[in-house]
Amino acid sequence: MTNLESTDDASTCIADLRQLVRQFVEARDWKQFHSPKNLSMALAIEAAELMEHFQWITPDASRQLNDQALDDVGEELADVLCYALALANELELDLASTLRKKMVKNCEKYPVEDYRGRFGKDDPSPVSRD
Repeated sequence: MTNLESTDDASTCIADLRQLVRQFVEARDWKQFHSPKNLSMALAIEAAELMEHFQWITPDASRQLNDQALDDVGEELADVLCYALALANELELDLASTLRKKMVKNCEKYPVEDYRGRFGKDDPSPVSRD
């Protein structure tokens, strides 16, 4: 299996993470179960498990998690990422280029001058154009 030694985001590339997930899946002969349908459903389930950690707390509390809560949230987020990477592997999507294209669309859809300080399309707060 790909190196499981501890590294950080700055020294790890997406291809390394995809390979790590690919090898994990292949070693267990799970590719047979990894249809895009199943992977997208599993990803949604893991995202829901992540949301459970924040369900009944305030926005401020969600930014001030204790060490145990942060570890738990990190594990759920890692599960989400694993399924996203497995789905990218299954569909042979290049995540870096796909994300860059999406960000270009997002920049066009949400121009800074119209959305700075606003949380969404339906936010009625006025936008200062001074």
